[in-house]
Amino acid sequence: MNESNTPGSPDRRPPRFGVALIPLVAMGLLLGIGYGVYQIRPQVLLVAAAFLTGCLGFFLHFSWKEMEKGIVDGIHKAMPAILIMLCVGVLIGSWIASGTIPMVIYYGLKLISPKFFLVTACFVCSLTSLATGTSWGTIGTLGVAFMGIAMGLGMPLGPAAGAIVAGAYFGDKLSPFSDVTNLAPVAAGSNLFDHIKHMMWSATPAWLIGLLIYFLVGLRYSDVQVETERMTLITQTLKENFHFNILLLLPMAIVFYFAATKKPTIPGMLLSSVVAGALAVIFQNASIPEIATAVNTGYQASTGVEQVDNLISRGGMMSMMETQLVAFTAFSFGGIMQATGLLSVILDRVMRFANRVSSIVLTTISASIVTALVTGSSYLSMIIPAELLAPVYKKHDLAAKNLSRIIEESGAIIVPLIPWSMAGVYITGTIGVPTLSYLPWAIMNYVSVLILAIFGFTGFSMAPRIRDDETEIGS
Repeated sequence: MNESNTPGSPDRRPPRFGVALIPLVAMGLLLGIGYGVYQIRPQVLLVAAAFLTGCLGFFLHFSWKEMEKGIVDGIHKAMPAILIMLCVGVLIGSWIASGTIPMVIYYGLKLISPKFFLVTACFVCSLTSLATGTSWGTIGTLGVAFMGIAMGLGMPLGPAAGAIVAGAYFGDKLSPFSDVTNLAPVAAGSNLFDHIKHMMWSATPAWLIGLLIYFLVGLRYSDVQVETERMTLITQTLKENFHFNILLLLPMAIVFYFAATKKPTIPGMLLSSVVAGALAVIFQNASIPEIATAVNTGYQASTGVEQVDNLISRGGMMSMMETQLVAFTAFSFGGIMQATGLLSVILDRVMRFANRVSSIVLTTISASIVTALVTGSSYLSMIIPAELLAPVYKKHDLAAKNLSRIIEESGAIIVPLIPWSMAGVYITGTIGVPTLSYLPWAIMNYVSVLILAIFGFTGFSMAPRIRDDETEIGS
């Protein structure tokens, strides 16, 4: 490579805006057609997009070494959060093996009366999804059970399904065990627990508004207490297969303590997992190899009841691999975009509009929703806008947790409301209600976006950037 092609050389001109858009257009087509139509895994399509961007980089006279450095730098910044994702897999596996998560599900179902059906369905699904970190698992098990109750009560299925979806996704997005909740701070460069606490400002009011509407609507219908066979089967199976004790809440208390006192996240998670492993031996008579397997590949339930097995067979480090692959391939694409100057050209145009807090927030919301509509993917609706807009937040001294909050609530949580998305197809196929029928009743999912827009215009809860490394807890 001659001197005119070295980084920073005055002879190397920045690419034009039209050229800079080529990789984004290519990626949009790859994801929209490949993922949306042919269901090709997103990491494969992101590798293809990175390859095409690399070819464009060669055309612009960048060397492979320069582009490789961009990839490595992008992944290096995400490594602390990726390590936390691995620890989350360990945590889930050990908490299920100890009986902590099954106990939370059991008492959530037993203590909450279904007298007010819509409120109860939303609340119990929220609690279960928060404990397990899976909206799909909650919808596929308890959601199906609640739909049976709705049919028994003679209630319209649209509101029932909407309450279930809203509850499942509320718990999912606030759960430290959720893949999307872990991925959002990785993409934006924030801390997991700061991200969750920051989402409470918008998620909780949206959830409470939904509960109020469900309560008012539910007053029209019968308040007869109904217990379906499916609900009884789930609670009885959990009780028969796990020994419950108040000490099983200790692993949760450890994690909450480390988060509240702003101590390092990973040591707290590992300590909680060790305690959960000890409790699994004491209360569940689990062997060391069984606990090790749960930590590595996830807990595999064999209760003999498929609904329960599907709900609690999860966790382990290996369960986080696909999410991490999506992150690695997305950061590879972004790293090449950054190293070749293509991203900076696009950002220059974005900066012309996103020059105030309100316009930055609206731009982020729009980018997340458009990506969700094009790709139908919760992962990509967060990663792509974050990669594009993270420098904008940094330039305007806005904390990265603002960005991670917006991309999760405007991207991942909107995806189940899109009929052609994987989430939309799954929910419709599982509970038998069309997406457009439950969409108006999944109140939390879209009200939280409206609240974020209000925050953008008022500046309320838009946290300032206070330190350079925002992956540290307390940023």
